Amino acid sequence: METIITLNGVTKKFKEMKAVDDVTLTIQKGEIVAILGPNGAGKTTTIMMMLGLLQPSSGTVNLFGSPPKEIKVRKRIGTMLQEVSVIDALTVREILQLFRSYYPKPLSIHELVTLTGLNEEDMKKRADKLSGGQKRGLSFALALAGDPDLLFFDEPTVGMDISSRRKFWNTVKELQSIGKTIVFTTHYLQEADDAADRIILFQKGKVVADGTPVQIKSKLSRQSVSFVPGQNAPSFEELRSIPAVAEVYQKSDRFYLVSEYTDVVLAEIFSRKLDIKEILVESGRLDEAFEQLTAQEGADDIENVNNAV
Repeated sequence: METIITLNGVTKKFKEMKAVDDVTLTIQKGEIVAILGPNGAGKTTTIMMMLGLLQPSSGTVNLFGSPPKEIKVRKRIGTMLQEVSVIDALTVREILQLFRSYYPKPLSIHELVTLTGLNEEDMKKRADKLSGGQKRGLSFALALAGDPDLLFFDEPTVGMDISSRRKFWNTVKELQSIGKTIVFTTHYLQEADDAADRIILFQKGKVVADGTPVQIKSKLSRQSVSFVPGQNAPSFEELRSIPAVAEVYQKSDRFYLVSEYTDVVLAEIFSRKLDIKEILVESGRLDEAFEQLTAQEGADDIENVNNAV
């Protein structure tokens, strides 16, 4: 597997504040990676260093084995930032033609229109007449103009309607299928859960979790065993009597047994031969894992301070 991005011991200071603190990671070819974290966690600073727009205070950043500022690297990356600044007096078609001229082997106008969902009417509009969603479509097209091997998306679906979002993520999957590598940030955690192969979670400048969405969610202490009851369904009282069950609730036709020890719960269910079916072990939602992991990091910091005192 080819390594596309390498960060080795990267720290970024602004005066005395560490925005990024000794981060080491690699991203492989063809991965879709979500970089998540609360505001001020260091994710945007990290991406800015990946793009060569900020220099690390210490450590190294390499893309395709070289520093990100090198021309040969810049020709292989595309970026979709939250704000896109273009010449308002130009039409969308003229802007795309201009950006395509910067690259040795750009995608055709037809390919860009097909990939991004821009239509013929959009192409005729001046940039200052575009809606928020249309501007995001233009920004996506500009990121793809040079047929890059590596793409960075910063909050890519802000301003898009549901249909446009679906089209965007379907296109991202198509790009992955032909070997493109994608790194993105988002506050829509469900998008990260659905689209990313891997999630890197930042808190206070450090990586506090790194893994697949399933692995991240498995870090939740509160998981659940759920099932659909049969004709001789067990009562709530019987379910509460199962060892290690902390909470029992019903949602639609499913019962949920919340526990830190789902293996114990499953063993007891089978031992009692309860009349249930369609058993699932659920690790919870990504937003729950996000909250727990970032809160845990904050608690660890408080504990470290107290120990130091």
